[in-house]
Amino acid sequence: MCEFKVFLEGKEIFRDVIYAKMVGEDLVLRDVMGEVRRFPNSRIAEMDVASARLVIERG
Repeated sequence: MCEFKVFLEGKEIFRDVIYAKMVGEDLVLRDVMGEVRRFPNSRIAEMDVASARLVIERG
């Protein structure tokens, strides 16, 4: 399974993410333990499976 490290503005903000979904203007992420975090007015800017890196941006 591929678990992503999530970055916002160059900082790692979430780990082991396995699920991402846009809900309106918000990005909803869930990790392997089931923790869900919602990022208002955000979107995926870059996803790199080889390095398990997910970059999000606001706006």
